[in-house]
Amino acid sequence: MLIRVTNRHALPARPRAVRHGRFRRSHHVLRGVALTAVGLMAFGISGAAALYQQFNGNIASSDVGDLVTTLPQPTKTDDSPADPNAGQPVNLLLLGSDERDGENEAIGGFADGMRSDTSIVAHISADRTRVELISIPRDSLVDIPSCTMSDGSTTRAQSNAMFNSAFSIGADNGGDIASAAACTWNTVQTNTGVPINHFVVVDFAGFTNMIDAIGGVEMCIPNDMSAPKAGLYLSAGNQRLDGTQALAFARARTGVGVGDGSDTNRLGRQQELLAAVMRELLTKNLLTDVTQLIRFLDQATASLSVDSGFSSISDMAALAYSLRGISSDNISFMTIPFAAAPSDPNRVVWTSDADTIWDNIANDRPMTTGLEADDATADTGDTTGDAGTTDPAAPADTPTADPSTPAPQQTREAGKETFTANDVTAVCG
Repeated sequence: MLIRVTNRHALPARPRAVRHGRFRRSHHVLRGVALTAVGLMAFGISGAAALYQQFNGNIASSDVGDLVTTLPQPTKTDDSPADPNAGQPVNLLLLGSDERDGENEAIGGFADGMRSDTSIVAHISADRTRVELISIPRDSLVDIPSCTMSDGSTTRAQSNAMFNSAFSIGADNGGDIASAAACTWNTVQTNTGVPINHFVVVDFAGFTNMIDAIGGVEMCIPNDMSAPKAGLYLSAGNQRLDGTQALAFARARTGVGVGDGSDTNRLGRQQELLAAVMRELLTKNLLTDVTQLIRFLDQATASLSVDSGFSSISDMAALAYSLRGISSDNISFMTIPFAAAPSDPNRVVWTSDADTIWDNIANDRPMTTGLEADDATADTGDTTGDAGTTDPAAPADTPTADPSTPAPQQTREAGKETFTANDVTAVCG
């Protein structure tokens, strides 16, 4: 059955007709959604059914089965019927879209077309003990394969092209999220060898809603920040950012206190923000606060566009629930290693370490396996603040921290060093 696409997911009128036959409405949440099964029981069968229908109609899904190349998947080692992905690693392609229609234009201002400024490969290990998120700089020079659009047309393959061009190529030629995400999906697989299972696209309004749905995020702002173009104005210190502030924090490139103005510079802030979201989801007991749970699910699921294979709330719930025992120090972030491109200092190319990391992800090994310690963590040995330091005069029998609340680790520089959701990446006096 075909269901009409809302205007939020269509591009401005084009000279030729845009086919949306494969585009239909469905629903999704990443982690917290999985836990809904228990929460919904509080409302009884009829209440749960009503909520299921509401949530199932929030998120847009796209059938991209004919548009992407399927790479061999690791052998499944668990036949648990509860989770169709049990015993298998899962690789999600997370994309931030700057589409400027409707509410998005009000937030980010008008701009033609649709681009992806944020691209992250999220790896969930088969044993569900690790979640690893690797940011891909949009200015990376890569090979973009010929992409099939939702109307059946194909695009020309390109070499030495900017990574985020893949999303634009799909959007400009296919006219929809499905074509844009599928072309990016194929580009990731072509250049990394990592089999992608599903994509998730979130736009400005969606991101803002998701942050507000969890009550904002606690962030350490190490210095005053003023970025008028992004609408970012923050004072140094620990602050709780709402959705609008968090979006500006992630988007800001130019201004005071936000770095050198490059795209790669803001990747660290985006990673810090995601780490803060992870901590909120891990520490907040959404199941005991039914009002907050329902608000989070209703807002968060309206934020996302996914492929049709990831649109079943029961499957997503099972995947998220399988991560219920993960700790913050097993949720890791990094930017794929890169260097300035010889052909253009404003573009970047991946280093040989990137090959090792992608091979690790493809084979479900910890992403920094086989790298030198300095390469894996950029551990300079010169940290700021008290985190991770040891007093040589301390007695040997100093009590250890409760393992349920791991102590902060040595300070890392987000975006340039691998860090976990439990690490300290900024110091606020």
